[in-house]
This record gives sequence, C-alpha cells and structure tokens, in this order.
Amino acid sequence: MKKLLIVIIAVSSISFLSSCGGNKENNDENNDSTVTMKEKVDQYAVVELSADLSHLSNNDKKIISIMLDVAQIMDDLYWKQTLGDKNGFLDTISDPDMKRFAEINYGPWDRLDGNKPFVPGFDTKPAGANFYPTDMTKEEFEAYEDENKASLYTVIRRDEDGNLKTIWYHDEYAAELKKASELLLQAAELAEDAGLKLYLTLRAEALLTSNYQPSDLAWMDMKESNIDFVVGPIENYEDALYGYKAAFESFILIKDVEWSNQLAHFAALLPELQTKLPVEDKYKAEKPGADSDMNVYEVVYYGGDCNAGSKTIAINLPNDEEVQLQKGTRKLQLKNAMKAKFDKILYPIAEILMDPDQLQYVKFDAFFQNVMFHETAHGMGIKNTINGKGTVREALQEFYSPIEEGKADILGLYLVTLLRESGEITDGDLKENYVSFIAGIFRSVRFGVASAHGKANMMCFRHMMNEGAISRSDKGFYTVNFEKMPAAVESLANKILVIQGDGDIEAAKKWIETDGKVSDELQKDLDRLTENKIPVDIVYSQGKSHLNL
Repeated sequence: MKKLLIVIIAVSSISFLSSCGGNKENNDENNDSTVTMKEKVDQYAVVELSADLSHLSNNDKKIISIMLDVAQIMDDLYWKQTLGDKNGFLDTISDPDMKRFAEINYGPWDRLDGNKPFVPGFDTKPAGANFYPTDMTKEEFEAYEDENKASLYTVIRRDEDGNLKTIWYHDEYAAELKKASELLLQAAELAEDAGLKLYLTLRAEALLTSNYQPSDLAWMDMKESNIDFVVGPIENYEDALYGYKAAFESFILIKDVEWSNQLAHFAALLPELQTKLPVEDKYKAEKPGADSDMNVYEVVYYGGDCNAGSKTIAINLPNDEEVQLQKGTRKLQLKNAMKAKFDKILYPIAEILMDPDQLQYVKFDAFFQNVMFHETAHGMGIKNTINGKGTVREALQEFYSPIEEGKADILGLYLVTLLRESGEITDGDLKENYVSFIAGIFRSVRFGVASAHGKANMMCFRHMMNEGAISRSDKGFYTVNFEKMPAAVESLANKILVIQGDGDIEAAKKWIETDGKVSDELQKDLDRLTENKIPVDIVYSQGKSHLNL
C-alpha cells in the first residue's frame, strides 16, 4: 500500500510560543501582554494532510469526497455547540490574526490557556458551552425532572415561560443532520465493502433518530474496509459542566494495512490482560469485549471537536459502555499525526527537559506503543461502579474525563510492561517506553488544566515525582528512575481503578484540585520551551484540494 504523504510546512520568520496542545492555567507566557495574535497563531505548526489515492477505486474516491462534505457539516454543528453563530461571531473580528486564532479555537477562548477569552467583549467560557442555557444553575438542572436531560444527544433550552426543556439533537439540528444523512446514504450506495455499506446506512439513520448504538455495533464489525469515517456526536469533553453532552466531529481515515497487521494479535490478549490489572478482583470483574481490533491509519481530515485546539493522535471508540462490554472497542492509531507531533514537538521538548544521558531512549516506536496502549486501556478496567452508583461516567460527572484519561495513560504503560515481560513485545527496550512516556507528559502537560488530558498528565507527573520515579536536577533536567518506575505505575493504576470502581466523586474532585495544576517550578521549565520556540501543537491544512478531489 502506498504511504500517504504528510508534509510539514515550514513557515518563515515564525516565533513559536510554549504550550503543547491543550489548555494551561497560570500560563505566564500567554498572560504576557506583549504576546501578539500572530505569535498565538504561530504556536501551531502547520501540517498538510495530503494523500496518494491512486490505489483506491473510483467509488472509494467518490465516497471520500462525500465524506468531506459530511465532515464540513459536522464542523459547522460543532461551532453551534461550542459557541452558536459562527459567521456572526467571525464577522465581528477585523484583525486577520485574531480571526485565524478564533478559527483554530472554534471561538473566542484560548484552549491552550485555560479557555481564557482573547476576543474583546467576551468573558469566561460557559462550562456547559452551548449545550445548556448560560444562566442555568446546577441546582436548577438537578431539580428539573426529565428522563432525557442527561442524554448524550440532547440540549437543554428554555421555553417561552423560561422553564427548562429538553430537545433531541435530531430536532435541534434537524436541517443539517437531514443533509448529512442524505449524503451518507449516497456514500453507502457507492460502498463496495459490505461492512462500510452497513455502517454508513445505519449512521445515516442514527443522525435522524439519535439512536447511535446500532451503527456503533456495525462499526465494530467493519473489519475489512480500507477507508473509514468516524462521524457524529461522540466525545463529551466540551461539556465541562457535567460531561454529559456529546460534541459533533469527524475523522476521514485510510488504513495502513502493513502496520495494522503487526498489531492485530494484541487485541485477542485483552481479556487475559484485564485479569492482571493491579487491583482487587471486584474492580476488574468485567470482561472487555474480545472483538476489539487495533489498526493503524493515515488521517486525511479532521472536523469539529477533534480539530479544536490540540489535535487527537489516536482514537478509542465507541464510548458506549454497553457496546464496549459486548464487543470491545476499536483502537485507531493515526500514524501520520503521531509522527508529526513526535518530530515537531515531543523530541525537541525531550532535548531541552530530559536528562541528556537518557535522550537516547526517546524513540518514535516507543511513543507509538504508549499511545496505542493508552487507547487500548480505555476499554479496560471497570465501566460500572461496584456499589450501585451507576456507570463510572455517571458517578464521577464532570470529573470523569480527567480520571479516565489518567487511567488510560497509566494502564497503557502498565500493559506495555506486562507485554514486554511476557515476550509479546520484543523490539526495543522498556526504558524507551518509560522515558518517552515522561517526555510525552511534558508535551501533554502543556495542554493545561482546562483540558482533561492536561489534568491527567499533571496528576501523573506529581505521582511520579512523589514516588521518586522521576527526579529533577538543579540544571532543570528530568531523569527516570528505572527501578522505581514499575511500582509507581502499579500504585497509580490501582488508585485510579479504585476511584472509578467506587464511583468516588469526592476523591476524584480532591485529587484533581490538588494535583491537576502546573507548579511554579514546572512552569519555569515549560517556559524554557517557549524560549526555544517549540510549537504548541499542530494545525491542519486539509480538504479536497489536498487530495486532488
């Protein structure tokens, strides 16, 4: 299979700021009044997503073209969910750099700086984005009686009397979803792969009914298609009020068959690996579906939620707990996006912050493995509390996402350790996974505490420091203690799995508030990345013209 091309566009005379793909609290560099809008735009290294599609059939090329049209609809819907009137908002901005920065952030709030407003006239970002009335209190919502109010696929509005009312997505966004559904059916007609055809057909129906489970199940069974389309309301990060509401997004993907074949055998090991998690049996009694699969893709388009601020480099879906227990999840590794972030961001960070004697252990293959097993770990552990508090997501509410991301981070590293010890992974060295993991923390900590990933990485960082698994020299270099690292990984995994299993929202809240922050000392080290002009994250130049469609 011909490899897709990923071209990193060099931008001349650019000054990159420090921060690496998310949000940050107490970010002195971004608080500096001398930072210009152009410098904020230039925090993002531009990456062109282009592809050689010559190996695809004419029908597949037509399908991708249709997918791009649907993806644009998802992008427009995400604007509605996060802000409201996209064009009305952008038309008020005359400064081209400010307008570009607003486009990157899908609104007037800097996602890499604690969602602080950067457009005059805007205040703090509403925690509930545009999913709820901005004047709604938690007490009002909790007193409101409606069985669908916490659904992933409803918005809360006010009626003519000012009372709360619940509206399904397929009613709130009826025109857009009807058009997207029609386009998906057109793509389904062209699909030559039976699995892709069924998935697109059922997804088209789901957009009109808000019943996504049948299409999620069909997507799990879609094993052979060389093109893939993640589309619809999926992740709930945008809802920082409760974490209930799903945001629209889309990925268009082309399978890397060679790399995918190398990963296929790991999926069958998940049920056995679940039994080896470092926690009491009651916290691992659930069995992950054995129908999971792992594949490597080249991503050719991002739209909506996944394109806002920091960019996703791997996918673990579906999020539906019932589907996960029945069939597991699919782990999609976005190889070209990972390589861009490793080359442009992670390795340069390691050169500045990691012990020079350990720089030899920062390797792309180890970074790739860590990310892959991070996504694998999302499907492991426990989905339902052991004490009748409902699902872990329901029990932990707005604290669910950082705890879940922390689980995936540390269980992923724990799984890599187990697989190396059992001889399932034989290439490279565990030291590479450990050092690349810590370097990856610095990349993600720069996301800041307005990001679930940033909180999770900060909490992991503090745990590792407290356990002596990593240490900082007087020169500001961080060193991994290879002897203490395994125990630190195991104890952190245990802590998270117990919080999830118990549905202990108070423990989650206290931990996040205590450790989910960037210390002054660490901030000074991150500021050194600014001085060296390390990019924050990447932003894509993408679309039909880049694919010759």
